[in-house]
Amino acid sequence: MHCLFISLLSLVSIFTTQVLDLFPKMLNKLKSTVKVEEKALANMEIDEVSILDLPELALEIVLEKLPPDSLTNLACVCTSLRERCTSNYLWERHMKEKWSSILGESATKEWELHIKHLMDTKEKNSKEKNWVVSLACAWPISWIRSLIECGGDNKLVNRNLHQPEMNSIMSFYGALESGKFWFPAQVFNRENGHVGFVLSCYDAHLSYDRHTNTFFARYPPHGTKPVKTEDGVKWDRVRAPLVSTPSHDLHISDCLKDLRPGDHFEIQWRKNKEFPYGWWYGVVGHFETCNQTEHFCRCHEDDIVVLEFKQYSRGSRWRQMVIRRKDHREKGNATDGFYGGIRKLKTDDEIKMWRRFWPVEVLE
Repeated sequence: MHCLFISLLSLVSIFTTQVLDLFPKMLNKLKSTVKVEEKALANMEIDEVSILDLPELALEIVLEKLPPDSLTNLACVCTSLRERCTSNYLWERHMKEKWSSILGESATKEWELHIKHLMDTKEKNSKEKNWVVSLACAWPISWIRSLIECGGDNKLVNRNLHQPEMNSIMSFYGALESGKFWFPAQVFNRENGHVGFVLSCYDAHLSYDRHTNTFFARYPPHGTKPVKTEDGVKWDRVRAPLVSTPSHDLHISDCLKDLRPGDHFEIQWRKNKEFPYGWWYGVVGHFETCNQTEHFCRCHEDDIVVLEFKQYSRGSRWRQMVIRRKDHREKGNATDGFYGGIRKLKTDDEIKMWRRFWPVEVLE
């Protein structure tokens, strides 16, 4: 029985590979036959093979291997393929592979609010018009053109056939790809690595540029100063927010009692109380009187914690500061800025992400 099952899987694999080789030709032929009725199209054979004649398992494997633009085009062919190609099951994988590393809960919530607004303002008697307008604000033009052309004559497919659900993962993916949907994230070394922001991470709203595979960043205003923007932000400088604390609010630290020398952390800092916080990288240090040996160090038992920022030279006013574990709130002054909440870095990946941006030269 086991051998029979393995043999069947092998046959499906071979068959699927052959179908994938034929697929581009099949899809082009289907799209070019714009005056064929939908019913006839669904049953049409191309080179004696119709994609809809495939067994369910084989068809599922084929669709899983298609890139997003091919899924979008194939959704125009007929009702059956539309239902399959727009399913959340297929698009969830594409979303995870490309966007999960930089999308947090705040981005998802912002998208849900955006969709709710679109649905609330959609006119009941002009569904197609509102759909095209709303989609034009969120999807790549090439995708929209493909969808409209394949159903524009109302013969190949019904006009509502290719309409994706607004709250689907496919729509979310398309909105991100288009760059018209701005989502909240955080950017390391903002403003092209300006020396004043080395080893920092600031909140921003990002828009994706498909042509350069980079982002356009828009940072919150600093007091009365105009909004700062930056283009060409690469993927490795972007992360999803790790806490839900807004950039102007103090993060409530929950790791103070556990901090020990050698622990890596990030701490909120802002120049003055009108500015938003950024997150800055540091390492817990020892007291000057400590001999810094593992078995004799008692720094972790003291209420005072030494925070070191070794990217700055010894003697720099930015090199070191101290806080209290029990009653730490925001601490600072107009000269040195204000230090806020602390996050202990718990994984090697978090630490490596920060260390990638370590400056070539020590800062003053």
